[in-house]
Amino acid sequence: MKKISLIASLAAGALLFSCSDPYKGLDPKLAADLQANIAAAGENGQELLAALEQAPENQKEGMAYLIAYMPEGDRDTLKAGFLLEEVNWAYKARETFPWTRTLPDSVFYNDVLPYASMNEHREPWRAMFWEKLYPLVDSITDVRAAIDTINKQLQYLVKVEYNTKRKKPHQSPGESMEIGMASCSGLSILLTDAFRTMGIPSRIAGTPLWVSKEGNHNWTEVWIDGQWYFTEYYPTPALNHSWFLERAGKADKSDPIYWMYATSWKPTGLHFPMVWDKDNENVPGIDVTDFYIDLYNAQMAEAKNGAPVVIRVFKAEDGGRSSADRVAQDVKVVDADGNMVAAGKTAGPTADMNDYLTLYLPFGKELKAEFTDAAGTVHSAPVSTPKAQKGEQPAPIEIELYLE
Repeated sequence: MKKISLIASLAAGALLFSCSDPYKGLDPKLAADLQANIAAAGENGQELLAALEQAPENQKEGMAYLIAYMPEGDRDTLKAGFLLEEVNWAYKARETFPWTRTLPDSVFYNDVLPYASMNEHREPWRAMFWEKLYPLVDSITDVRAAIDTINKQLQYLVKVEYNTKRKKPHQSPGESMEIGMASCSGLSILLTDAFRTMGIPSRIAGTPLWVSKEGNHNWTEVWIDGQWYFTEYYPTPALNHSWFLERAGKADKSDPIYWMYATSWKPTGLHFPMVWDKDNENVPGIDVTDFYIDLYNAQMAEAKNGAPVVIRVFKAEDGGRSSADRVAQDVKVVDADGNMVAAGKTAGPTADMNDYLTLYLPFGKELKAEFTDAAGTVHSAPVSTPKAQKGEQPAPIEIELYLE
């Protein structure tokens, strides 16, 4: 170990005083962090130095940032060729898309340039995503339209569906595409990498445990004009809307296990928790809990609240209640006169296990949830909402409907 450290230190020291000093012109703090990480890389420090030296001048600072803050496992193993290729693709996006050209360097370096989000398998995914996505966005000039297009089309291009039978939660894009399935973490990696390939700042967000104790969840965030928004692999019609916002908005700030986190490349003093690798603290994290609490409260105020009603549709009343037994179905809630009060679509077998249709219905009403099947048969169930209680949010009412 001493021999490896000595080799790396000597190599870094020699380059510092050479005429082709790779650290020249860098911010002093970045240069110091970069030198420290290269020195700690042992023999692989030569690969990192080679990547830094061979990077084109306009890519040098980005390469320096990537190397300076890469986690230990990457620092000790990744080769110059891999880094040069991935960085070159990222800068190609910056040269190509108007929304990437105007990004602050800090955002580009931290949320477009990185080749990974968590501890997924490292692989060169940008060329693959570029081939699939560039034809869809090459004529788009508005970043929101680009996000919407990618979000809606990605699942059909990569042919990956939500399935808890996937091999592991933190699959890389290639691993998920190979088996055609992934859980929420793998789907979030796919979507985040797709956005980054097209020059859209993106990061993964999630929680290790909902305050309701119903497990963990991960999703994707995108950066637009100085603000982060959330979305998912299976998109809703608008950003910052999803089935999980109510749970995120009720997070318990007194216990970090219930917080909402976002990933970062640069260290933050906090780590992003990964439930499949609980002792791994190599992924920097950002506490974004307040954002989700404030957003939920704002949306509830706008909607004037109501009684929460959870609706699920299953294949049969006497059948199973697993993910495979769920049915994606357009459902509406009507009053005694048949007037529609609310509507939505239930989660099907490919949706996240924690995903279900929640509608906020008027208090103190006798209503009916119903849907019409392909044969024209109406299936329904009564819904009785409680009276409003000042200062209290009632527990959700759970309603089940069946195809047969």
